[in-house]
Amino acid sequence: MSAYTVTATPQAEEAGAVALAVASLPATFGPAAEGREADVAVIAGEAGWTTEAARAVETGSRGILVVDPVPETTTQLAAAAEAAQAVVVLDLHWASNPALVGESGDPDARDAVRSALGTSSLMDSVATASPGTDPQRLLARHLAAVLAVSGQLHGVSVLRSGATGYTATGRLANGAPFTAQGVLTTARPAGVDIRLYTADGGVAVQVPDPDAAWPAEVRVTGAHGELLLPTLYESAHRCAWRRLKDHLGAGTQPDDLAGFARLTDLYATLAAT
Repeated sequence: MSAYTVTATPQAEEAGAVALAVASLPATFGPAAEGREADVAVIAGEAGWTTEAARAVETGSRGILVVDPVPETTTQLAAAAEAAQAVVVLDLHWASNPALVGESGDPDARDAVRSALGTSSLMDSVATASPGTDPQRLLARHLAAVLAVSGQLHGVSVLRSGATGYTATGRLANGAPFTAQGVLTTARPAGVDIRLYTADGGVAVQVPDPDAAWPAEVRVTGAHGELLLPTLYESAHRCAWRRLKDHLGAGTQPDDLAGFARLTDLYATLAAT
């Protein structure tokens, strides 16, 4: 018998491959019986997701998993979750990939990038999605991944945005330029490619879509040559579920909402310019 029962909205089920992720952790999660309240509510991250998640907390859900959330203010949801000691985990499209931010202290993209930021001269990044994808949704996924590894971006502005993608620029913490290209095409696999350049090499991060059958890659180049960080065969979806399991079991609250506030604040700045 599973420790926690799960219910998901149809949209969340499709976007987050919920059945597959739950099946990969059978001792912890299982579907709720028809007509019974579930321990965990899975919500699609469309507009209004913070209100829906807060409602789930109020009705007694012990855990909330939000799939691919759009930027929204999370202050009220964070307060409700803290008061109820509910666990809210965000399943971010690329930023939840364990290669970007590890949980066990193993080498990851965040450590590699931040260690090299002081001597960096440029960060270039490209996000790719299929035609018809909302460019604003792609930009949110893109910036979330970059923020996860870089920590800070300054002076970000969108130079171009249209049906085929976007171009954005900004500065890293050390003042070096940052560029972000969004491309809607089938000519290359969907995913995000982040490259940090330094005087003697840099860091290259390639993250596929969560439903892809191949892992992310992080390569660090320097005076020592090129080093491929340990390959983690776990999708962003499953990593989010594993983190939810760990926090529910330990009775702790993740910092997902606080971290997501950086993306929300950045998006608010873009909207105001």
